[in-house]
Amino acid sequence: MRTVTPDESHTADDAGTAGTAPHRRRRRALWIALAANAVFMVAEVAGGLAFDSLALLADAAHMLSDVAALGVALVAQQLATRPASVRHSFGLRRAEVLGAQLNAVLLLVAAGWILIEAADRVGSPRSVEGAGMLVVATLGLAVNLGSAWVIHQSAGRDLNMRGAFLHMVVDAAGSVGAVAAGVAVVGWGADVIDPIVSIAIAALVVWAALHLLLEAAHVVLEGTPRHLDPEAIERAIADSPGVEAVHHLHVWNIASDFPALSAHMVMEDDMTLHEAQERAVAVKADLAKRFGIAHATLEVECHECPTPDTGHDLPSASARE
Repeated sequence: MRTVTPDESHTADDAGTAGTAPHRRRRRALWIALAANAVFMVAEVAGGLAFDSLALLADAAHMLSDVAALGVALVAQQLATRPASVRHSFGLRRAEVLGAQLNAVLLLVAAGWILIEAADRVGSPRSVEGAGMLVVATLGLAVNLGSAWVIHQSAGRDLNMRGAFLHMVVDAAGSVGAVAAGVAVVGWGADVIDPIVSIAIAALVVWAALHLLLEAAHVVLEGTPRHLDPEAIERAIADSPGVEAVHHLHVWNIASDFPALSAHMVMEDDMTLHEAQERAVAVKADLAKRFGIAHATLEVECHECPTPDTGHDLPSASARE
């Protein structure tokens, strides 16, 4: 990763990221997945009704939640690229977290519907047209895997994109279950497998939803980004030339792919205010290069920091982007 200069950091914060290549790729990936899933959802509903398969209808219900989730992800992605304003100094970057939370709720609703329907059918299995169900489920698996691959290619650490990817992966797992149910019905006439597979699909949906909710909550509660080690960051700052100590270090995510940092640095006694500020700029560049933290606020503290013009001592000074 190349060094991010202070001027570039300001530009990224103030102007937003609407025109960046990663965001364009993410929007394109979401549109491709949305179109593919919307078209196949209609086919899966028709197949579920025609072949009287709850597993297909359950997968279609989940695919409906996928279509809604992808729409939510697209809206959240667009909001997240809005530039900063007076009322929203970081822009609307956390819209992607809200989108992820809404996606999780949609997953739980879909799981609830599947469980209710499956419970009714376990006691009295219906006759299922296994061959047709198998064909539709196989096509659904191909659509899910293709959509998941397209989204994964551009997701990065974006929580909103991860939410959309999780939808595709869980739906692919559901399609695998539907294929297995189709094989069981065709090979052994085991119609009861259909609702049992639906329950397994619902369990996967619940797991994915809870995982996504926890990840979104971690960002909202400003937890330390999971890919960053605060102790390693503190050591890196403390080992910088001219720095005696580091305290009040905080690392959090403004959005899932936008880490931020604030810290106090105690500088050497013989350093001027101007030299301390120059060291802070160098430390911020190092944080961007080594840890991907392009937004850092560093407070420099000097025991005796004389200004070059007046020689007056200043106890501390801020070095901010």
